[in-house]
Amino acid sequence: MAEFDTAHVKNVVLLGHAGAGKTTLAECMLFEAGLISRKGSVAERNTVGDYHELEHERGNSIFSKLMHTRWRGYKINLLDTPGYDDFVGEVVSALRVADTGVMVLNATAGVEVGTDLIWEYTERFRTPMIFAVNKLDHDSADFDRTVQQARDHFGNKVVLVQYPLQVGAGFHEIVDVLHMVLYKFRDSGGRPDKLPIPEGERARAEALHRELVEAVATVDETLMEHYFDRGELEEDELKAGFRKAMIQHELFPLFCLSAERNMGSGRLMGFIDNVCPSANELPPQTTKAGEALECRSDGPPCIFVYKTVSEPHVGELSFFKVFSGTLRPGMELVNESNGVMEKISSLFLMEGNKRLPVTELVAGDIGATLKLKNTHVNNTLHVKGRNYELHPIEFPAPNMTVAIESLRKGEEEKLAQALHLLREEDPTLIVEVSGELKQTLLHCQGDMHLAVARWKIENSARLEVRFTRPRIPYRETIRSSAEAKYRHKKQSGGAGQFAEVHLRIEPWTEGMADPAGLNVRGREEYDLPWGGKLVYYNCIVGGAIDARFLPSVLKGVMEKMQEGPLTGSSVRDVRVCVFDGKMHAVDSNDISFKIAGTMAFRQAFHDAAPQVLEPLYQVDVLCPDDLTGAVMGELQSRRGIVEGMDAESHFQKVSARVPLAELHDFSSALRSVTQGRAKFRMRLDGYQPLSYELQKKLTEAYSRTESATLA
Repeated sequence: MAEFDTAHVKNVVLLGHAGAGKTTLAECMLFEAGLISRKGSVAERNTVGDYHELEHERGNSIFSKLMHTRWRGYKINLLDTPGYDDFVGEVVSALRVADTGVMVLNATAGVEVGTDLIWEYTERFRTPMIFAVNKLDHDSADFDRTVQQARDHFGNKVVLVQYPLQVGAGFHEIVDVLHMVLYKFRDSGGRPDKLPIPEGERARAEALHRELVEAVATVDETLMEHYFDRGELEEDELKAGFRKAMIQHELFPLFCLSAERNMGSGRLMGFIDNVCPSANELPPQTTKAGEALECRSDGPPCIFVYKTVSEPHVGELSFFKVFSGTLRPGMELVNESNGVMEKISSLFLMEGNKRLPVTELVAGDIGATLKLKNTHVNNTLHVKGRNYELHPIEFPAPNMTVAIESLRKGEEEKLAQALHLLREEDPTLIVEVSGELKQTLLHCQGDMHLAVARWKIENSARLEVRFTRPRIPYRETIRSSAEAKYRHKKQSGGAGQFAEVHLRIEPWTEGMADPAGLNVRGREEYDLPWGGKLVYYNCIVGGAIDARFLPSVLKGVMEKMQEGPLTGSSVRDVRVCVFDGKMHAVDSNDISFKIAGTMAFRQAFHDAAPQVLEPLYQVDVLCPDDLTGAVMGELQSRRGIVEGMDAESHFQKVSARVPLAELHDFSSALRSVTQGRAKFRMRLDGYQPLSYELQKKLTEAYSRTESATLA
């Protein structure tokens, strides 16, 4: 039998900008609960959460970690997440399985850009939230400013449960306006003394207490009536009202902390187990089919895999949440995505990198298992006879792309396997083998994300690789019409090859009239895989070319469009009219007309004012007011056209259209000019004509390549 039932399991994710102190807070909570005998520190590289050698090397969290602690009859699963936007996939996956979020704010910095971006995901998941103002013992701490910023950004739903009597090096007393008591800590932290609130603070504490109780009462009519009748709410009423308000995203309680000095974590944990909802108190999960899945331990077993980690000499460790039923080793569950039956060989609780075997996990709990061969992130596994499939995690699109290649010949397959493993562990890392660019591309969130990928490839897979700038997927088109004819004739003994094709090419635009002066007998329109269109007209009169050869002409045109005549880039938005030609009764065949179509198109293209188009991206940068000048300067230095500025979540959003060719190192450059205080997102916004100088440079380079190939 499980040690904790569903109602006594709380899943809490620690969130916040890098440097807010999430890992230190997790360590403090484990220490307070007696799970560890000595509190580690990030500086000493001995915390339970940051155990990976790469985290020791960089001094910050990179991966989300699952830990658990026990507190007054409750089990609290802790999910510690990284604070840098490059590792947002770790945050999103942890939020998917959490029941409550603790947003840790740095009292020296207030609400930072990373906090706002994470908040967007908490809104999407409707995660009940707590704010914890940390580092109140630092000399530059400013509690009132941090609270005001939190309310400016997230509304008056942020309500004070606590406030500090002093901040800075002398911080050691917290007034709790919910319990109406003063917590006084020793210099070493730990369990505080509970004292009456000083007379000088009584009026402020009572005013904040009334404000808090009124905020709780407004979420429920019955509570409001009781409050009006008695002027107060009982403890159980406050508890129930707070829980309801948090579930509805109506209230966000705020606490005080110094995780470094172990002050305030015990009260936060008490609030988590007393007030924060368990999974069975939240709205039930909805399957893709629209069916409600109740979180009950006696329900049909159903789990959702939110993360996988590859462990050397062990295999893949799959992290999951039990959304229904009770899971035990030996159970067989169906993977709804592929229909494969998976056997649960073992179950573990996690303590950072330590696995603790257990005999069962109930609905609402989070754990891990080994050796699920055909199961990946976002897969739902359920008991046979059901068809549950839970909604997947939607990971953010990448912001940076590099080309990757092995430095040693013969290791291409090994590199492909390493990249596959990386993708399994991190769904925000996308691997693309581009036939167009003839490169293997790695799409990631930024330069730090890329550095982690490189480290894993070089240290885990033992491969030497090189990252280079990816080639740019230019496009080619034409600006005027042109005609060309090409005769293909080849004799090599026996049957020869003969075909002659006359064609006209024109720029294609939506809604344009049929070609003038030609007898249109057929029209075909194709959406090209690389974007744009090809419109193909049969204008043959008198059977100059047999209808059975026209598809071969089209095939030849298509092949040349795939690798354009000017730079080898794909051609788009062209109309081709085949209007004349010749054939031979014996020597004409499909290959002849394909060659003739290719060469006629090539000749006409060069005469039709060819134009190279470069991909243009919409780039939106979020930054504080004082950094807009630096951001605009960086964008303009990259041939970017700044289109405007708007306020977004109390930050400035600078919007610009920037050529993809200029965005290769934008992530690291932006971090440098803003000291990491800005974030950006980008998306393809279309194509624009390349300047004459750049087009000439590309054309000449392609001509040299072609000449060298032919030689």
